[in-house]
Amino acid sequence: MKCNMGTTDRAVRIIVGLALVIWGLGAKNWWGAIGLVPLLTASVRWCPLYLPFGISTARPPQAKPRG
Repeated sequence: MKCNMGTTDRAVRIIVGLALVIWGLGAKNWWGAIGLVPLLTASVRWCPLYLPFGISTARPPQAKPRG
């Protein structure tokens, strides 16, 4: 799995995931478990939905100087 998620994308997923989980716990609603999906994808820095569309929010790797 190649990293296809940038820093901002990860931060947004973590915030949204935590908000959904906290809402689910507060509302005593199992729909809050959906918040685990963005938390999981943020933790592994890879989103499977980006693959078919060729999307990547990660920075391209820096070329190492020779010498």
